[in-house]
Amino acid sequence: MRTASKGKSDAVRTRVAIIGAGFGGLGMAHYLKQAGFEDLTIFEKKGALGGVWRDNTYPGAACDVPSHLYSFSFETGYPWSHRFARQPEILAYQQHCAERHDLLRHIRFGHELTAARFDPARAIWTLSFAGGDTLEADIVVSAVGQLHRPSIPDIPGAEGFAGLRFHSAQWPASLDLSGKRVAVVGTGASAVQFVPEIAPQVDTLHVFQRSPGWVLPMEWVSPGAAVPYSPLSRTLFKTLPMLEALDRARVFNIAELLATAYNHGGAGEAIIRQLCLRNLRQQVADPVLRDRLTPDFPVGCKRILLTSRWLPALTRDNVEVVTDGIEAITPTGVRTADGVQRDVDVLIYGTGFAATDFLAPMAVTGRDGQDLRGGWQQGAEAYLGMSVAGFPNFFMLYGPNTNVGSGSIIVMLEAQQQYIVQLLQARAERGGVALDVRPEAQARYNAEIQSRSENTTYAGDCQSWYKTADGRNTNNWVGTMREFRRRTRRPDLGDFAWTPLRPAP
Repeated sequence: MRTASKGKSDAVRTRVAIIGAGFGGLGMAHYLKQAGFEDLTIFEKKGALGGVWRDNTYPGAACDVPSHLYSFSFETGYPWSHRFARQPEILAYQQHCAERHDLLRHIRFGHELTAARFDPARAIWTLSFAGGDTLEADIVVSAVGQLHRPSIPDIPGAEGFAGLRFHSAQWPASLDLSGKRVAVVGTGASAVQFVPEIAPQVDTLHVFQRSPGWVLPMEWVSPGAAVPYSPLSRTLFKTLPMLEALDRARVFNIAELLATAYNHGGAGEAIIRQLCLRNLRQQVADPVLRDRLTPDFPVGCKRILLTSRWLPALTRDNVEVVTDGIEAITPTGVRTADGVQRDVDVLIYGTGFAATDFLAPMAVTGRDGQDLRGGWQQGAEAYLGMSVAGFPNFFMLYGPNTNVGSGSIIVMLEAQQQYIVQLLQARAERGGVALDVRPEAQARYNAEIQSRSENTTYAGDCQSWYKTADGRNTNNWVGTMREFRRRTRRPDLGDFAWTPLRPAP
């Protein structure tokens, strides 16, 4: 494909446009190439691939899913150094996959999509990028994910803070916190990783907690999690691939058991709750602090925290857990609702991402001028998380209700990627058509998702990135990974409208 010019009038063309060069975009490109679709382009807004694993470089950044499952099924055998890989190694794995499967030549870096508009007369998508480039595509696959836009709370006075202030996903390079007074707002999955790293360095650390999370040590889920693989283990994994396959299957089935507990509650949830409470008693001796760190919602309502370092870090003499609400940020620190002022030098937001605001800030306009985000005012929804009625030849990876509370998103992504390839193969066999999911199919599927959500722990009384402000589950899949793979193994072509393309004038 020739290089796009800066002029908006000089559009270029690609058969398949993929937005984002993280795990979603890379895997999508691989499966398309494997099926013979070579005319594809991955558009990446930054200057390097990697998505969330490129952006999150905070101390201690790592995956809470074992590496053998948090990797592509088509690219196993990677020499992981840890059972739970660290951020640099995951990023290196993505680069390895891109090089080995000839994906780099398909990526155009520095292209941030701002708008996509469907032309029903030609069944073509026109893509507009920051900086003025435009392009036409037959098919658009969004692979921007759910965890790429930092969520920063609107706290009065924040702009006037005189010290250093940033989100954990925007961690400054070479930051030295030695001897600093630090405030951390938020106690989610990122904070539980970087707080234990910085706590020994800082003078004082105030951790502002809105609500605690359920915590299990990684070692209880996967023995040996805290130490690197031994040279012998790495040699055995390399020389006997079946060992990795068995470990991948073992981790998969453990994750499925946890998912069953989340999806159905009952005895499974109660057992995990008791394990978490036991861990809390073992790691936190102070009954007052232990009470502050005990959740009042079901396990799984918020993402469970797999770590053995978080709770001990909170018991350090220089660490304070603050549960009073923040009233304001002052030029010198943080003031809570009880009137107490805590002066700090650095303020870190560990407040996660705007996960329910799918595809933002892109503007996606479909058939008859439909605005995708406008149609999602009551919460995002999509058929199998991938297709939305009125937006022909447009697909999403890691879309609504495809996240997993327990398991590997890469397993879910590969199911979606292979499903989309099958749809595009069926489209090609029909000579190219406008492929649009039927509204009744989408409505039926979404009604099922919301009905099943009511019986899951995700519907518990907690605030999490799984749900909208009014409590609607828009992010999590409500079954097991095995069920999702079964339901996406073969597309039901009857759930789609196939409109023949008009001949070009």
